[in-house]
Amino acid sequence: MTLQLALFPLSQMILPGGRMRLRIFEPRYQRLVREAAADKRPFASALLNPYVAAQHPDRICTIATLVHIIDFTQLEDGLLGITIEGKSRVKIIERWQEPDQLHIANVELLDDWPMLPLDENYTAIKQALEHVYQDNPELASLYHDQGSITDAAALAKRWLEILTIPAPLKQQLHNATSAEPALAVLAQWLADEADTTT
Repeated sequence: MTLQLALFPLSQMILPGGRMRLRIFEPRYQRLVREAAADKRPFASALLNPYVAAQHPDRICTIATLVHIIDFTQLEDGLLGITIEGKSRVKIIERWQEPDQLHIANVELLDDWPMLPLDENYTAIKQALEHVYQDNPELASLYHDQGSITDAAALAKRWLEILTIPAPLKQQLHNATSAEPALAVLAQWLADEADTTT
């Protein structure tokens, strides 16, 4: 299925089920929000590749996430704040810009990662994420209405959103057909972290 939508390029990644707060100030993104709120055109969050020039065709990664707005707020500086939630992965087939420089794309919907049992192999990864949430209450507050993660695929998504790794690697893992490659990277990263603290 092909869908036309607007793109919100970001230096951070959001995956299905993830949540993110955004501050809206550029006119093109104010229009994006108005159109999405009026059900005129959906939008997706797309990861920026900082390793290429702004006009390079690979500047916006091709695997993005269709999102929807779950909350609006007026920020202290008077600007609009929104909270978005990831719905599904999409692949950008064609991309262009409208006169105000808003990016538009034709995309294909991709299957979500299948659920994986959260067994003892992933206990350390889950505990490490819980510690991140304890140290970052603002991040944890995004998921205040959800219980503990019980699916290893969801665990991998939440980590991939916040882990500081190069954008091309994030894109490669996002493009995988399952969470297993991301979980393998996370397991190795935690092992390396443990080695540096011993």
